[in-house]
Amino acid sequence: MSKITIREVAQESGVSIGTVSRVLNDRPGVKEYTRRKVLETMKALGYQPDVAARELSFRSGLRIGLNVAPNTKRLTPFFFLFIESLMNRARVDGLRFEEVGNLPNGLPEQLPDGMVLFGAHDDDPRIAYLQQNATPFVLIGRGEGIASISPDDFDGGYQAGRHLTALGHTSILHIGGYMQHQAFKDRYEGFREALSQAGVMHNPEMVLDGRFSALDAYRVLAGYLEGSGGNHPERFTAVFASSDEMAQGALVCLADHHISCPDQVSVVGFDDLPELGDTLTTIHQDIPLMAEQTLTLLGEQIDRQPPRHITLPVQLVARQTTRRL
Repeated sequence: MSKITIREVAQESGVSIGTVSRVLNDRPGVKEYTRRKVLETMKALGYQPDVAARELSFRSGLRIGLNVAPNTKRLTPFFFLFIESLMNRARVDGLRFEEVGNLPNGLPEQLPDGMVLFGAHDDDPRIAYLQQNATPFVLIGRGEGIASISPDDFDGGYQAGRHLTALGHTSILHIGGYMQHQAFKDRYEGFREALSQAGVMHNPEMVLDGRFSALDAYRVLAGYLEGSGGNHPERFTAVFASSDEMAQGALVCLADHHISCPDQVSVVGFDDLPELGDTLTTIHQDIPLMAEQTLTLLGEQIDRQPPRHITLPVQLVARQTTRRL
């Protein structure tokens, strides 16, 4: 006699595989009548849950929610590429994605089987809400004591700083994002560490807020070049932007001010976005691998395994926007 599967339990109970998974893992979001019906069906069929069955439950029809922090003003090209990679992987695994926009509000019964969170910050109420409702989740970023994944932002910033100082640059402008965002903090700290090891003291006045976008990076760099407020900005020979999008804004601004790259100013980005072509020196991160590992982490959380953080390696790719002084 063949072994009873979780799919057969779902069919016999008249519910989804995701609902059976919730019952198996003793999670909220299932009405008591439905929970009893599923348990009775398991007993009647002689179903014995095991690790393999739980893995199958994760890869067959579960609802996975995506949620972006409420204060997010715009979505970056990196975000869209990551979502595309996540969706491609989900098709292989038989998962269903949906946008969840009401965290930390809404009814616990409406929560999906797992969540992927973007743009979290310290004391983010979404994290406490999901923990209180026993909903598995993965944070895209770096978190303490929760399942999370991120590129090695510190090392990426370090590689950018080391590359520029090795080329002889000592006066380097940094265009970052919101410094309350851990990724941008780590990229700046890594960059500053590389400069420190090279004996270069970085001037805090040479840190500009590009707010994640090409347009804002253009504006803030233009203001610096034009000496906004009557200031006389320190001359620089290189720019490290914490995203490719901000690097693109910097490149356009430099060109509009008749500053040649890389002859007069070198530029390094971060992400290695394919739409920017193959000219920008940047920090490459493997977005498809991040998507795959995100689903691995989420499977572990659905399986009630201890949370862990995955740090993915990054690599500087030297192209045409940097040169030796």
